[in-house]
Amino acid sequence: MPEETVETEPDQGRRPGRRWPLETVAVVLLAVTAVLTAWSGFESSKWSGEMSIAFSRASTQRIEAAREATTAEAARAVDLQVFGIWLQATADGDGTLAQFARERFTDHFTPAFDEWLAARPLQDPGAPRSPFMLDSYVPPGEVEAQEADDRADRYFADALAENRRGDNYTLLTVLFALVLFFGALAGKFDSERRSWAVLAGAGVLLLVGIGFLAAFPKIV
Repeated sequence: MPEETVETEPDQGRRPGRRWPLETVAVVLLAVTAVLTAWSGFESSKWSGEMSIAFSRASTQRIEAAREATTAEAARAVDLQVFGIWLQATADGDGTLAQFARERFTDHFTPAFDEWLAARPLQDPGAPRSPFMLDSYVPPGEVEAQEADDRADRYFADALAENRRGDNYTLLTVLFALVLFFGALAGKFDSERRSWAVLAGAGVLLLVGIGFLAAFPKIV
């Protein structure tokens, strides 16, 4: 009795062997992109942390500047009061009171007063109107306030720059997410040509992302 030959149908679920290069390339692309996506997210979070620290430092320096400015204003108010007493006593011809007030000038006011007096303000109309207008008058806290303000400005500028860097890495994460999407989509087409085209597009996006990643500053 002749044996019956049973013809087996090709496994419909098995993909043609010619697709394995595409699948291998897709797997490698997805793996590399997944690592770079994680790295971009890490860099974004690190730059966000640096931004927060810089903003905090800027706020601290603003507070310090305000405190030093208050000290300078208080010193200026004392100098104004004593100088006013000297002016009134001089105008009234009360030498004793004028000398009493002059002896109580602060150390930071005396050089400016001597310079102003040497300019003969009563005789020379072009002389400074008061010692407080001279550069030599520097009440305590004024320089410190300006320095603290300058530091606050630098910290604030650093915070803005770090915010932009964090945003750049966030956008890079979005770019890599597109690579993952197109890389996963490449294997869904029946046409191998379309699959390779989509995979090539994903590869181009990956190369663009790698270029940006190499150019951006990093925190390790």
